[in-house]
Amino acid sequence: MENNSKKLQRTMTSRHIMMMALGGSIGAGLFKGSSDAIDMAGPSVIIAYLIGGIILLFIMKGLAEMAVQNTQARTFRDLVQSALGPFPAYFLDWIYWKMWVLNIAAEAVVAAIFLQYWFPDGPIWVLALLVSAAVTVINLLSVKLFAETEYWLAWIKISVIIIFILSGLFLLFVSFGGHTAPSFSHLTDHGGFFPKGSSGLIAAMLVVIYSYGGTEIIGVTLAETKNPEKAVPKAVRSTLTRIIAFYLFPFFIIVSLIPWNDVNGVQQSPFVMVFKMIGIPGADHVMNGVILLAIISSMNSGLYGSSRVLYNQAADGQVPKIFAKLTANKVPVYSILLCTSSLYAGVLISLFAGSKTFNYLMGSLGYTVLFIWLTLAFAHLKSRKKQTGISGFRVKWFPYTTWIAIIALFAILVGIMYTTSVVITLVTLFIYLIITGTYVIKKRSVHSCDTSLENFAVKASK
Repeated sequence: MENNSKKLQRTMTSRHIMMMALGGSIGAGLFKGSSDAIDMAGPSVIIAYLIGGIILLFIMKGLAEMAVQNTQARTFRDLVQSALGPFPAYFLDWIYWKMWVLNIAAEAVVAAIFLQYWFPDGPIWVLALLVSAAVTVINLLSVKLFAETEYWLAWIKISVIIIFILSGLFLLFVSFGGHTAPSFSHLTDHGGFFPKGSSGLIAAMLVVIYSYGGTEIIGVTLAETKNPEKAVPKAVRSTLTRIIAFYLFPFFIIVSLIPWNDVNGVQQSPFVMVFKMIGIPGADHVMNGVILLAIISSMNSGLYGSSRVLYNQAADGQVPKIFAKLTANKVPVYSILLCTSSLYAGVLISLFAGSKTFNYLMGSLGYTVLFIWLTLAFAHLKSRKKQTGISGFRVKWFPYTTWIAIIALFAILVGIMYTTSVVITLVTLFIYLIITGTYVIKKRSVHSCDTSLENFAVKASK
Protein backbone atom coordinates (compact mmCIF):
# COMPACT_ATOMS: atom_id res chain seq x y z
CA MET A 1 0.00 0.00 0.00
CA GLU A 2 1.01 3.58 -0.57
CA ASN A 3 1.15 6.00 2.33
CA ASN A 4 -1.14 8.96 2.73
CA SER A 5 1.37 11.37 1.28
CA LYS A 6 0.58 9.90 -2.11
CA LYS A 7 -2.28 11.65 -3.84
CA LEU A 8 -4.85 10.75 -6.44
CA GLN A 9 -3.46 11.19 -9.93
CA ARG A 10 -4.88 13.48 -12.62
CA THR A 11 -5.40 10.81 -15.29
CA MET A 12 -8.93 11.65 -16.49
CA THR A 13 -9.76 13.91 -19.43
CA SER A 14 -12.92 15.82 -20.33
CA ARG A 15 -14.19 12.88 -22.40
CA HIS A 16 -13.79 10.61 -19.37
CA ILE A 17 -15.67 12.87 -16.95
CA MET A 18 -18.34 13.67 -19.55
CA MET A 19 -19.05 9.96 -20.05
CA MET A 20 -18.89 9.36 -16.31
CA ALA A 21 -21.56 12.02 -15.76
CA LEU A 22 -23.67 10.39 -18.46
CA GLY A 23 -22.98 7.01 -16.90
CA GLY A 24 -24.13 8.24 -13.52
CA SER A 25 -27.33 9.83 -14.77
CA ILE A 26 -28.43 7.51 -17.58
CA GLY A 27 -29.16 4.39 -15.60
CA ALA A 28 -32.01 2.91 -13.60
CA GLY A 29 -33.74 6.30 -13.39
CA LEU A 30 -34.20 6.31 -17.16
CA PHE A 31 -34.67 2.64 -17.95
CA LYS A 32 -36.61 1.50 -14.88
CA GLY A 33 -37.87 4.76 -13.37
CA SER A 34 -39.38 5.74 -16.73
CA SER A 35 -42.37 3.46 -16.16
CA ASP A 36 -43.01 5.01 -12.72
CA ALA A 37 -42.76 8.57 -14.07
CA ILE A 38 -45.13 7.81 -16.97
CA ASP A 39 -47.62 6.18 -14.59
CA MET A 40 -47.57 9.31 -12.39
CA ALA A 41 -47.88 12.00 -15.07
CA GLY A 42 -48.92 10.35 -18.34
CA PRO A 43 -47.72 12.15 -21.50
CA SER A 44 -47.01 15.31 -19.48
CA VAL A 45 -43.92 13.51 -18.19
CA ILE A 46 -42.19 15.19 -21.15
CA ILE A 47 -42.83 18.59 -19.51
CA ALA A 48 -41.52 17.26 -16.19
CA TYR A 49 -38.21 16.20 -17.75
CA LEU A 50 -37.93 19.50 -19.61
CA ILE A 51 -38.34 21.46 -16.37
CA GLY A 52 -35.82 19.22 -14.63
CA GLY A 53 -33.37 19.63 -17.51
CA ILE A 54 -33.54 23.44 -17.35
CA ILE A 55 -32.90 23.40 -13.59
CA LEU A 56 -29.99 20.99 -14.09
CA LEU A 57 -28.55 23.33 -16.73
CA PHE A 58 -28.51 26.27 -14.31
CA ILE A 59 -27.02 24.22 -11.45
CA MET A 60 -24.24 22.66 -13.51
CA LYS A 61 -23.22 25.95 -15.11
CA GLY A 62 -22.75 27.36 -11.62
CA LEU A 63 -20.71 24.32 -10.60
CA ALA A 64 -18.47 24.74 -13.65
CA GLU A 65 -17.88 28.41 -12.84
CA MET A 66 -16.91 27.63 -9.24
CA ALA A 67 -14.53 24.87 -10.42
CA VAL A 68 -12.79 27.26 -12.83
CA GLN A 69 -12.35 29.92 -10.13
CA ASN A 70 -11.03 27.42 -7.56
CA THR A 71 -8.53 25.20 -9.36
CA GLN A 72 -7.18 23.78 -6.08
CA ALA A 73 -10.50 22.14 -5.19
CA ARG A 74 -10.51 18.34 -5.03
CA THR A 75 -14.29 17.88 -4.95
CA PHE A 76 -17.31 20.14 -4.85
CA ARG A 77 -17.11 19.98 -1.05
CA ASP A 78 -14.11 22.31 -1.29
CA LEU A 79 -16.10 24.63 -3.54
CA VAL A 80 -19.01 24.72 -1.10
CA GLN A 81 -16.81 25.16 1.99
CA SER A 82 -15.03 28.17 0.54
CA ALA A 83 -18.40 29.78 -0.20
CA LEU A 84 -20.76 28.67 2.59
CA GLY A 85 -18.55 27.39 5.39
CA PRO A 86 -17.81 24.03 7.03
CA PHE A 87 -21.29 22.73 7.97
CA PRO A 88 -22.94 22.99 4.51
CA ALA A 89 -19.82 21.36 3.03
CA TYR A 90 -19.91 18.58 5.64
CA PHE A 91 -23.65 18.06 5.14
CA LEU A 92 -23.27 18.03 1.34
CA ASP A 93 -20.44 15.51 1.48
CA TRP A 94 -22.35 13.04 3.58
CA ILE A 95 -25.73 13.30 1.84
CA TYR A 96 -23.88 12.90 -1.47
CA TRP A 97 -22.12 9.84 -0.11
CA LYS A 98 -25.44 8.52 1.20
CA MET A 99 -27.06 9.18 -2.18
CA TRP A 100 -24.55 7.09 -4.07
CA VAL A 101 -24.35 4.18 -1.66
CA LEU A 102 -28.14 3.89 -1.64
CA ASN A 103 -28.25 4.38 -5.39
CA ILE A 104 -25.80 1.60 -6.21
CA ALA A 105 -27.72 -0.71 -3.88
CA ALA A 106 -30.97 0.15 -5.67
CA GLU A 107 -29.40 -0.26 -9.10
CA ALA A 108 -27.93 -3.66 -8.21
CA VAL A 109 -31.51 -4.80 -7.64
CA VAL A 110 -32.68 -3.21 -10.89
CA ALA A 111 -29.85 -4.95 -12.76
CA ALA A 112 -31.08 -8.21 -11.27
CA ILE A 113 -34.62 -7.45 -12.50
CA PHE A 114 -33.35 -7.09 -16.07
CA LEU A 115 -31.33 -10.30 -15.71
CA GLN A 116 -34.60 -12.01 -14.83
CA TYR A 117 -35.74 -11.26 -18.38
CA TRP A 118 -33.40 -14.10 -19.35
CA PHE A 119 -33.42 -16.04 -16.08
CA PRO A 120 -37.03 -15.76 -14.83
CA ASP A 121 -36.50 -18.36 -12.13
CA GLY A 122 -33.34 -16.72 -10.76
CA PRO A 123 -33.82 -15.16 -7.30
CA ILE A 124 -33.37 -11.37 -7.25
CA TRP A 125 -30.79 -11.53 -4.47
CA VAL A 126 -28.57 -14.08 -6.26
CA LEU A 127 -28.52 -12.05 -9.50
CA ALA A 128 -27.90 -8.81 -7.57
CA LEU A 129 -24.98 -10.49 -5.80
CA LEU A 130 -23.35 -11.44 -9.11
CA VAL A 131 -23.66 -7.88 -10.47
CA SER A 132 -22.31 -6.42 -7.20
CA ALA A 133 -19.22 -8.63 -7.33
CA ALA A 134 -18.49 -7.60 -10.94
CA VAL A 135 -18.75 -3.87 -10.16
CA THR A 136 -16.49 -4.25 -7.12
CA VAL A 137 -13.74 -5.85 -9.22
CA ILE A 138 -13.91 -3.14 -11.92
CA ASN A 139 -13.51 -0.37 -9.35
CA LEU A 140 -10.51 -1.98 -7.69
CA LEU A 141 -8.52 -1.63 -10.92
CA SER A 142 -6.57 1.51 -11.84
CA VAL A 143 -8.44 4.81 -12.20
CA LYS A 144 -7.49 5.16 -15.85
CA LEU A 145 -8.68 1.64 -16.67
CA PHE A 146 -11.89 2.28 -14.75
CA ALA A 147 -12.41 5.55 -16.64
CA GLU A 148 -11.87 3.81 -19.99
CA THR A 149 -14.30 1.04 -19.03
CA GLU A 150 -16.88 3.61 -18.01
CA TYR A 151 -16.30 5.59 -21.20
CA TRP A 152 -17.05 2.64 -23.46
CA LEU A 153 -20.00 1.41 -21.40
CA ALA A 154 -21.53 4.89 -21.62
CA TRP A 155 -20.74 5.07 -25.34
CA ILE A 156 -22.57 1.78 -25.98
CA LYS A 157 -25.75 2.83 -24.19
CA ILE A 158 -25.78 6.28 -25.79
CA SER A 159 -25.44 4.69 -29.22
CA VAL A 160 -28.36 2.38 -28.54
CA ILE A 161 -30.51 5.25 -27.24
CA ILE A 162 -29.88 7.03 -30.56
CA ILE A 163 -30.92 3.86 -32.41
CA PHE A 164 -33.98 3.70 -30.14
CA ILE A 165 -34.96 7.27 -31.03
CA LEU A 166 -34.57 6.67 -34.78
CA SER A 167 -36.46 3.37 -34.61
CA GLY A 168 -39.20 5.00 -32.56
CA LEU A 169 -39.67 7.79 -35.07
CA PHE A 170 -39.97 5.18 -37.81
CA LEU A 171 -42.63 3.29 -35.83
CA LEU A 172 -44.52 6.53 -35.18
CA PHE A 173 -45.05 7.40 -38.82
CA VAL A 174 -44.72 4.15 -40.82
CA SER A 175 -47.25 1.30 -40.77
CA PHE A 176 -46.12 -2.20 -41.68
CA GLY A 177 -47.33 -5.76 -41.16
CA GLY A 178 -49.53 -5.78 -38.06
CA HIS A 179 -48.23 -2.43 -36.86
CA THR A 180 -50.28 0.73 -37.36
CA ALA A 181 -48.41 3.99 -37.00
CA PRO A 182 -50.11 5.95 -34.18
CA SER A 183 -48.52 9.31 -35.01
CA PHE A 184 -49.29 11.55 -31.99
CA SER A 185 -52.74 10.19 -31.12
CA HIS A 186 -51.61 8.50 -27.90
CA LEU A 187 -50.54 11.84 -26.47
CA THR A 188 -54.16 12.94 -25.99
CA ASP A 189 -56.44 9.90 -26.55
CA HIS A 190 -56.19 8.44 -23.05
CA GLY A 191 -57.34 11.17 -20.68
CA GLY A 192 -55.55 14.04 -22.38
CA PHE A 193 -51.97 15.28 -22.19
CA PHE A 194 -52.35 15.86 -18.42
CA PRO A 195 -54.44 12.80 -17.41
CA LYS A 196 -53.62 13.21 -13.72
CA GLY A 197 -53.51 17.00 -13.66
CA SER A 198 -50.83 19.15 -12.07
CA SER A 199 -50.54 16.80 -9.08
CA GLY A 200 -49.37 14.02 -11.38
CA LEU A 201 -46.78 16.30 -12.91
CA ILE A 202 -45.49 17.31 -9.46
CA ALA A 203 -45.38 13.70 -8.26
CA ALA A 204 -43.31 12.74 -11.30
CA MET A 205 -40.75 15.42 -10.45
CA LEU A 206 -39.38 13.15 -7.70
CA VAL A 207 -38.47 10.55 -10.32
CA VAL A 208 -37.21 13.27 -12.65
CA ILE A 209 -34.85 14.77 -10.07
CA TYR A 210 -33.66 11.29 -9.09
CA SER A 211 -33.08 10.42 -12.74
CA TYR A 212 -30.97 13.50 -13.44
CA GLY A 213 -29.03 13.03 -10.20
CA GLY A 214 -25.49 11.86 -10.81
CA THR A 215 -24.57 14.51 -13.34
CA GLU A 216 -22.95 16.53 -10.56
CA ILE A 217 -20.35 13.74 -10.20
CA ILE A 218 -18.25 15.99 -12.46
CA GLY A 219 -17.59 17.99 -9.28
CA VAL A 220 -16.12 14.92 -7.56
CA THR A 221 -13.53 14.26 -10.29
CA LEU A 222 -11.60 17.54 -9.81
CA ALA A 223 -8.60 15.92 -8.09
CA GLU A 224 -8.21 13.33 -10.86
CA THR A 225 -8.90 15.52 -13.90
CA LYS A 226 -6.24 17.03 -16.14
CA ASN A 227 -6.61 20.82 -16.49
CA PRO A 228 -9.96 20.98 -14.62
CA GLU A 229 -10.38 24.69 -15.41
CA LYS A 230 -10.75 23.73 -19.10
CA ALA A 231 -12.03 20.16 -18.87
CA VAL A 232 -14.92 20.78 -16.46
CA PRO A 233 -16.75 23.55 -18.44
CA LYS A 234 -16.29 21.53 -21.63
CA ALA A 235 -17.66 18.40 -19.98
CA VAL A 236 -20.60 20.31 -18.48
CA ARG A 237 -21.62 21.79 -21.84
CA SER A 238 -21.39 18.45 -23.62
CA THR A 239 -23.05 16.47 -20.85
CA LEU A 240 -26.06 18.76 -20.40
CA THR A 241 -26.90 18.72 -24.10
CA ARG A 242 -26.74 14.94 -24.24
CA ILE A 243 -28.62 14.28 -21.02
CA ILE A 244 -31.56 16.49 -21.94
CA ALA A 245 -31.67 14.97 -25.44
CA PHE A 246 -31.37 11.41 -24.17
CA TYR A 247 -34.24 11.89 -21.74
CA LEU A 248 -36.70 14.11 -23.62
CA PHE A 249 -36.61 12.32 -26.97
CA PRO A 250 -36.94 8.77 -25.54
CA PHE A 251 -39.88 9.78 -23.34
CA PHE A 252 -41.55 11.51 -26.27
CA ILE A 253 -41.14 8.29 -28.29
CA ILE A 254 -42.47 6.06 -25.50
CA VAL A 255 -45.64 8.01 -24.66
CA SER A 256 -46.34 8.52 -28.37
CA LEU A 257 -45.98 4.84 -29.27
CA ILE A 258 -47.51 3.22 -26.18
CA PRO A 259 -50.67 4.38 -24.38
CA TRP A 260 -49.35 5.70 -21.07
CA ASN A 261 -51.79 3.58 -19.05
CA ASP A 262 -50.44 0.40 -20.68
CA VAL A 263 -47.02 1.01 -19.12
CA ASN A 264 -48.30 0.68 -15.55
CA GLY A 265 -47.66 -2.68 -13.89
CA VAL A 266 -45.40 -4.01 -16.64
CA GLN A 267 -42.23 -5.54 -15.18
CA GLN A 268 -40.05 -4.93 -18.24
CA SER A 269 -38.76 -1.52 -19.30
CA PRO A 270 -40.80 0.59 -21.76
CA PHE A 271 -37.63 0.62 -23.87
CA VAL A 272 -37.81 -3.16 -24.25
CA MET A 273 -41.54 -2.88 -25.08
CA VAL A 274 -40.76 -0.48 -27.94
CA PHE A 275 -38.02 -2.72 -29.35
CA LYS A 276 -40.47 -5.62 -29.32
CA MET A 277 -42.75 -3.55 -31.57
CA ILE A 278 -40.00 -3.32 -34.20
CA GLY A 279 -40.51 -7.00 -34.92
CA ILE A 280 -36.83 -7.84 -35.51
CA PRO A 281 -36.06 -11.21 -33.88
CA GLY A 282 -34.00 -10.71 -30.74
CA ALA A 283 -34.29 -6.91 -30.75
CA ASP A 284 -35.84 -6.92 -27.29
CA HIS A 285 -33.00 -9.09 -25.96
CA VAL A 286 -30.41 -6.71 -27.40
CA MET A 287 -32.14 -3.76 -25.74
CA ASN A 288 -32.39 -5.63 -22.45
CA GLY A 289 -28.65 -6.35 -22.61
CA VAL A 290 -27.82 -2.72 -23.29
CA ILE A 291 -30.01 -1.59 -20.40
CA LEU A 292 -28.16 -4.02 -18.14
CA LEU A 293 -24.82 -2.54 -19.26
CA ALA A 294 -26.22 0.96 -18.71
CA ILE A 295 -27.16 0.17 -15.13
CA ILE A 296 -23.75 -1.40 -14.44
CA SER A 297 -22.21 1.75 -15.91
CA SER A 298 -24.28 3.89 -13.53
CA MET A 299 -23.26 1.69 -10.60
CA ASN A 300 -19.62 2.15 -11.62
CA SER A 301 -20.00 5.93 -11.52
CA GLY A 302 -21.79 5.73 -8.18
CA LEU A 303 -19.13 3.60 -6.56
CA TYR A 304 -16.46 5.95 -7.88
CA GLY A 305 -18.27 9.03 -6.50
CA SER A 306 -18.98 7.58 -3.06
CA SER A 307 -15.46 6.17 -2.59
CA ARG A 308 -13.82 9.50 -3.53
CA VAL A 309 -16.01 11.39 -1.07
CA LEU A 310 -14.96 8.96 1.66
CA TYR A 311 -11.31 9.19 0.59
CA ASN A 312 -11.30 12.99 0.89
CA GLN A 313 -13.02 12.81 4.26
CA ALA A 314 -10.25 10.48 5.45
CA ALA A 315 -7.52 12.67 3.95
CA ASP A 316 -8.94 15.60 5.99
CA GLY A 317 -9.11 13.55 9.19
CA GLN A 318 -12.92 13.40 9.32
CA VAL A 319 -12.96 9.58 9.24
CA PRO A 320 -10.21 6.99 10.01
CA LYS A 321 -7.06 7.49 7.92
CA ILE A 322 -7.18 3.94 6.60
CA PHE A 323 -9.79 5.08 4.07
CA ALA A 324 -7.21 7.42 2.52
CA LYS A 325 -4.78 4.57 1.80
CA LEU A 326 -4.01 4.10 -1.90
CA THR A 327 -2.82 1.07 -3.81
CA ALA A 328 0.12 1.18 -6.21
CA ASN A 329 -2.43 2.04 -8.92
CA LYS A 330 -3.61 5.08 -6.89
CA VAL A 331 -6.94 3.46 -6.03
CA PRO A 332 -8.46 4.12 -2.54
CA VAL A 333 -9.07 0.44 -1.93
CA TYR A 334 -10.51 0.61 1.60
CA SER A 335 -12.90 3.41 0.66
CA ILE A 336 -14.11 1.35 -2.28
CA LEU A 337 -14.55 -1.78 -0.16
CA LEU A 338 -16.55 0.08 2.49
CA CYS A 339 -18.80 1.66 -0.15
CA THR A 340 -19.37 -1.71 -1.83
CA SER A 341 -20.78 -2.95 1.46
CA SER A 342 -23.95 -1.03 0.55
CA LEU A 343 -24.24 -3.22 -2.55
CA TYR A 344 -24.37 -6.30 -0.40
CA ALA A 345 -26.72 -4.60 2.05
CA GLY A 346 -29.01 -4.04 -0.95
CA VAL A 347 -28.73 -7.74 -1.74
CA LEU A 348 -29.88 -8.57 1.80
CA ILE A 349 -32.79 -6.10 1.59
CA SER A 350 -33.86 -7.67 -1.71
CA LEU A 351 -34.17 -11.02 0.09
CA PHE A 352 -37.26 -9.57 1.80
CA ALA A 353 -38.42 -6.71 -0.45
CA GLY A 354 -37.53 -8.22 -3.84
CA SER A 355 -38.08 -5.93 -6.84
CA LYS A 356 -39.78 -3.28 -4.64
CA THR A 357 -36.39 -2.39 -3.13
CA PHE A 358 -35.77 0.11 -5.94
CA ASN A 359 -39.01 2.01 -5.31
CA TYR A 360 -38.33 2.22 -1.57
CA LEU A 361 -34.85 3.66 -2.07
CA MET A 362 -35.72 5.98 -4.97
CA GLY A 363 -37.94 8.25 -2.84
CA SER A 364 -35.18 9.09 -0.37
CA LEU A 365 -32.69 9.55 -3.21
CA GLY A 366 -34.96 12.12 -4.89
CA TYR A 367 -34.94 14.24 -1.74
CA THR A 368 -31.16 13.98 -1.53
CA VAL A 369 -30.57 15.16 -5.10
CA LEU A 370 -32.83 18.15 -4.39
CA PHE A 371 -30.76 19.20 -1.36
CA ILE A 372 -27.48 18.66 -3.22
CA TRP A 373 -28.63 20.94 -6.04
CA LEU A 374 -29.92 23.57 -3.60
CA THR A 375 -26.59 23.59 -1.74
CA LEU A 376 -24.63 23.99 -4.99
CA ALA A 377 -26.94 26.82 -6.10
CA PHE A 378 -26.52 28.77 -2.83
CA ALA A 379 -22.77 28.18 -2.96
CA HIS A 380 -22.67 29.66 -6.45
CA LEU A 381 -24.56 32.75 -5.27
CA LYS A 382 -22.18 33.27 -2.34
CA SER A 383 -19.04 32.50 -4.36
CA ARG A 384 -19.64 35.49 -6.64
CA LYS A 385 -19.70 37.83 -3.63
CA LYS A 386 -16.28 36.58 -2.53
CA GLN A 387 -14.62 37.01 -5.93
CA THR A 388 -12.96 40.26 -6.88
CA GLY A 389 -12.74 39.34 -10.56
CA ILE A 390 -13.86 36.41 -12.71
CA SER A 391 -11.67 35.03 -15.46
CA GLY A 392 -12.41 32.19 -17.83
CA PHE A 393 -15.79 30.48 -17.83
CA ARG A 394 -18.66 32.39 -16.24
CA VAL A 395 -22.45 32.03 -16.07
CA LYS A 396 -24.43 34.42 -18.23
CA TRP A 397 -27.48 36.12 -16.75
CA PHE A 398 -26.25 35.63 -13.19
CA PRO A 399 -27.89 35.72 -10.64
CA TYR A 400 -31.24 35.27 -12.38
CA THR A 401 -30.62 31.71 -13.57
CA THR A 402 -29.42 30.60 -10.14
CA TRP A 403 -32.40 32.17 -8.37
CA ILE A 404 -34.80 30.57 -10.85
CA ALA A 405 -33.25 27.19 -10.07
CA ILE A 406 -33.52 27.76 -6.30
CA ILE A 407 -37.16 28.88 -6.43
CA ALA A 408 -38.08 25.96 -8.71
CA LEU A 409 -36.32 23.44 -6.44
CA PHE A 410 -38.14 24.74 -3.34
CA ALA A 411 -41.46 24.54 -5.19
CA ILE A 412 -40.69 20.96 -6.23
CA LEU A 413 -39.66 20.13 -2.65
CA VAL A 414 -42.99 21.34 -1.28
CA GLY A 415 -44.89 19.46 -3.98
CA ILE A 416 -42.96 16.25 -3.35
CA MET A 417 -43.62 16.44 0.40
CA TYR A 418 -47.35 16.45 -0.33
CA THR A 419 -47.23 13.61 -2.87
CA THR A 420 -44.58 11.29 -1.38
CA SER A 421 -45.06 8.63 1.28
CA VAL A 422 -44.75 10.04 4.79
CA VAL A 423 -42.52 7.10 5.74
CA ILE A 424 -39.97 7.98 3.03
CA THR A 425 -39.98 11.63 4.12
CA LEU A 426 -39.49 10.74 7.79
CA VAL A 427 -36.71 8.22 7.09
CA THR A 428 -34.88 10.80 4.97
CA LEU A 429 -35.32 13.45 7.68
CA PHE A 430 -33.96 11.01 10.27
CA ILE A 431 -30.84 10.40 8.16
CA TYR A 432 -30.29 14.17 7.79
CA LEU A 433 -30.66 14.65 11.55
CA ILE A 434 -28.04 11.97 12.17
CA ILE A 435 -25.61 13.72 9.81
CA THR A 436 -26.27 17.06 11.53
CA GLY A 437 -25.86 15.44 14.95
CA THR A 438 -22.48 13.93 14.07
CA TYR A 439 -21.26 17.35 12.95
CA VAL A 440 -22.35 18.97 16.22
CA ILE A 441 -20.73 16.20 18.29
CA LYS A 442 -17.51 16.39 16.28
CA LYS A 443 -17.39 20.18 16.58
CA ARG A 444 -17.95 20.03 20.36
CA SER A 445 -15.27 17.38 20.82
CA VAL A 446 -12.77 19.48 18.85
CA HIS A 447 -13.72 22.59 20.88
CA SER A 448 -13.38 20.63 24.13
CA CYS A 449 -9.96 19.35 23.08
CA ASP A 450 -8.80 22.86 22.15
CA THR A 451 -10.04 24.20 25.51
CA SER A 452 -8.19 21.47 27.41
CA LEU A 453 -4.97 22.26 25.56
CA GLU A 454 -5.36 25.96 26.30
CA ASN A 455 -5.92 25.25 30.01
CA PHE A 456 -2.92 22.94 30.06
CA ALA A 457 -0.77 25.63 28.41
CA VAL A 458 -1.93 28.23 30.96
CA LYS A 459 -1.12 25.95 33.90
CA ALA A 460 2.25 25.05 32.42
CA SER A 461 3.14 28.72 32.02
CA LYS A 462 2.46 29.29 35.70
